[in-house]
This record gives sequence, C-alpha cells and structure tokens, in this order.
Amino acid sequence: MTGMGWADHVIWWHVYPLGFTGALHAGPGHRLGRLVDWLDYAVELGASGLQLGPVFASESHGYDTVDHFRVDPRLGDDADFDRLVAAARGRGLHVLLDGVFNHVGRGFHAPDHWLRRTPGGDVAVFEGHGSLLALNHDEPEVLDHVVTVMDHWLDRGASGWRLDAAYAVPPVFWRRVRERLTHADAWLCGEVIHGDTYLRESGLDSVTQYELWKATWSSLNDGNLFELAHALQRHNGFLADGVPATFVGNHDVTRIASRLTDERHLGHALAVLFTVGGVPGVYYGDEQAFRGVKEDRDGGDDEVRPEFPATPADLSPLGWPTYRLHQRLIGLRRRHPWLTHARTEASDLTNTAVALTSSSGDDRLVTLLNIGDEPVDFPVEGSTLLESDPPSDGRPAGRVPGHGWSVLG
Repeated sequence: MTGMGWADHVIWWHVYPLGFTGALHAGPGHRLGRLVDWLDYAVELGASGLQLGPVFASESHGYDTVDHFRVDPRLGDDADFDRLVAAARGRGLHVLLDGVFNHVGRGFHAPDHWLRRTPGGDVAVFEGHGSLLALNHDEPEVLDHVVTVMDHWLDRGASGWRLDAAYAVPPVFWRRVRERLTHADAWLCGEVIHGDTYLRESGLDSVTQYELWKATWSSLNDGNLFELAHALQRHNGFLADGVPATFVGNHDVTRIASRLTDERHLGHALAVLFTVGGVPGVYYGDEQAFRGVKEDRDGGDDEVRPEFPATPADLSPLGWPTYRLHQRLIGLRRRHPWLTHARTEASDLTNTAVALTSSSGDDRLVTLLNIGDEPVDFPVEGSTLLESDPPSDGRPAGRVPGHGWSVLG
C-alpha cells in the first residue's frame, strides 16, 4: 500500500458518466463536457474527488470494454477527457477512473492466449455473462497491458483507479501491477464483496466495504443496531490492512432513499458514513434523495444510473434539504480528517439506540443514533453537540429524540 497521502483527505462524488450524460443509449457525441458544469456543485457539496464510472470504448454499459486507450465515442474523445480532468484539477478535485481489467467485451481485439479458458477449453465468461470474456491473469502480456493502460491515463491526469470485479482476479496480480506502476502515489481501490483478506493479500490501498454498507441500512430497517455494531468491529479489522472505501450507494445497488423503510433514518445512515473510518463516497443523486431500485433484468440498472439535468438549477427543489444535510456532515468530516483512520466502538447498545465512539490517538467523536420512538439519554458528560437532527432546542447534549441522531465532540 503506497497510494495513501492525498487520499487520506478525499471524499468522492461518484458519477456514472454514460447515464449521467444521457449517452448510454445514444450515438457518438461530445457529452463528457456536461460534467464540467457540475464540478462546482460537487465542490460546494464538499467533495474533493470525482469518481468516474467507465469512460472507455465499450459495447453497451461500459463494463464490456473494447478499447482501454480510447474514450467511449458516446462520451467524446481525448480532448473532452483532458478538458474534464483539467477543469476538475483546477478546482482541487482528484479524478478516479474505473478500470475493467477482469474481463472485456467480445469486440476487444486481443491474442487468443489473453483469454481464460474453462476446463473444457471454452473461453471463460464473467459470472455467466456471455458478452464478458474473462482475461487470463496468469499471462504476462495481460499484466503488461493493464500496467500500460493504467500508467497511460495516470499520465493524463488521473489520480487513481477503481478496479472493477477485483474479487475475481488473483490478489497477487494487483501486487505485480502496483510494483510496476510509475505513479507511486496512485490510489488503487478494488471492488470486492467480502474484503476479509483481499486488501492485505493484494497490496491495494482500499477495497469496497459492502459489509458495512449492508449493515447500515439493514440494521436501521430491522431495528437491530447490534448488526451495525458487529459490522463496525469487523470494519476496525479492515482498517488494520488499509482504508476501505465506504458508501451508502453506488451504481450497482438500490438507492439508499429507496432502500430505507423509514425515510427519517436517512440522516442516521449518513452520520455513520461520515463519522467512521474509511474513504467515503457519495453516489450522484443520493445527495438529492433520488430514488431508484436495481432489478435483476436487462436494463435493471437504468433506474439507478439516471441522466442528470443540464445544470444544478434544473434539479427539483425537493432534494436540496438532503444536499444541505450532506454538506453539514461532509463539512464535519473535513474538519476532522483523522476520521479516515479512526476505529469505532459501540456502547450503550440496544436494538434501537447506540453510541458510536470513533477515535484516533487523542482525537474522538461520538455519534448517537436513536431509531426508536422515545427519547434516549446517553451518558456523555462534558461533550459538545456538533451536529444533530432534529436541531438542538437547548436539550442536553446526550439526549436524542425519537428517530434522531447527534454527533458530539
């Protein structure tokens, strides 16, 4: 792990460009520039990084790449990419690219020995998707290709890579990639579903923290904060090997506003996201309380990968209170950057209430959650109220109304 440093302070705004720009079902066009008009919005949100979904030439949804060196014609060309990166970097935003290196689309031109074979001799496909051909990661030329691609776009201004379906790639492959990259400060984050040992074995800087994502919404829905406490104990273990990427939404899952059975608990999920260890990200539209359900069917991702309007002024006024809530909690996070490496312990735990103490060295914050109907008084003498919902009405710092939350310093 060599890529931390600037990433200790990053908060990603995660965009799926093919959906965001309306390019997914369109013909060629210079659409990537539409993102430039949203960079100030991201900065005002509090983000310090722009995480992009696939932007390279593909056959459909971006994860069936046919040319890693060419911008998807539906989004534009190299000049459009360079303008976006320059505009982002000019605003202090790092850019994270989505690298699909486990598999390729059927139109990808490569020697036959680059493709993995099944025991029967057929070309292996990714998780039953016939359009996604699995690469052979034991082949040295595949390693050469991945390193060359990653360095090429890092040279062009990217700061790091999200590595799609990393869990399907032998972890030693990423160690070899890391050793050969010419950009030592590049941040590499692998997509994994269960990250128990992958982070340590792969040498990556980060992996996606799906276990905490699931525990966050399901503990709120089920009235079982013991699940959240358990997941945070496991999360502390992940932090010993690296800094997991934390989130409550992304391009592959039902939106948090649709997932929660009680909309009053959205703030609880966000309070957890922004006060525990990790590198947090916000999926575009979640900051506006967009709804969307992912379905297992053709086109089942479209609802969670929507087109955005031309400018922020065109958004519905109904979403701005959620945007401002994100601003408050992201602002708190940025005022306490040590939280990236913090460990979190649960106390005063019941099914519907918990005190989460996040600490690193002498630094400490306490997040109080109450998803029950009645107020809860937590023993937090000497603490100062930093953020809460509902807003403070002069009540004691440790008193949290029903379905409320607070963050204390």
